[in-house]
Amino acid sequence: MGKQSITVLLVEDEPTLAMIITDTLTENGFIIHAAPDGEKGLRDFFQLRPDILVTDVMMPRMDGFEMVRRIRQTDKKTPVLFLTARSAINDVVKGFELGANDYLKKPFGMQELIIRIKALLGKAFDSAAEQTPSRFEIGDYLFDPTAQMLQHSEMKQKLSYRESEILRKLCENRNQVVNAQDVLLDLWGDDSFFNSRSLHVFITKLRHKLCKDDRIRIVNIRGIGYKLLVNEAESLL
Repeated sequence: MGKQSITVLLVEDEPTLAMIITDTLTENGFIIHAAPDGEKGLRDFFQLRPDILVTDVMMPRMDGFEMVRRIRQTDKKTPVLFLTARSAINDVVKGFELGANDYLKKPFGMQELIIRIKALLGKAFDSAAEQTPSRFEIGDYLFDPTAQMLQHSEMKQKLSYRESEILRKLCENRNQVVNAQDVLLDLWGDDSFFNSRSLHVFITKLRHKLCKDDRIRIVNIRGIGYKLLVNEAESLL
């Protein structure tokens, strides 16, 4: 794990505990965003895309279990650490079944919390480094998703976050259909008609930015999603 700033989304309804955790993690170099309940936490998660989620279980409006269940429908990778006074074996099992990576029982020491967070982040970053190429070759283009940069010869184009993430998904699944609903839920948080039109606009922008190599196509598979093809004669389906 490098020295880049790590973003933590903290979802905790106890103001005093939330303040203590926020202050402690900030002092240790983390960037903290706090939400008071699961409903706000769910919205913040898809807007912020944190490196790790630290959440209470028992909260008003939406509990931690339900929030994580919804997050795991589209995000399987972001580490989740539950903080809870509920230590019954059934609750612990439920948390792990929903996709939690670790469980910390209240009350706990701040040093233990930091150790758990760093351990989870280490696993997540090591896994990402093994699985995700740092750059993709797309015909005559070179795409760097980390820098959000698309290069053709000496010409470089800076991509927006959503442009970069959409292109990354297409590159990771080259010659395969990328489900549009999955992209919408992952990047917009819902798959409404308005957002579907927005996704189509982003695809059109990417096609234009890749137009200098006529071997490259982003194909619309009607009713399903999109496919990135590079000089492929195969059937679109």
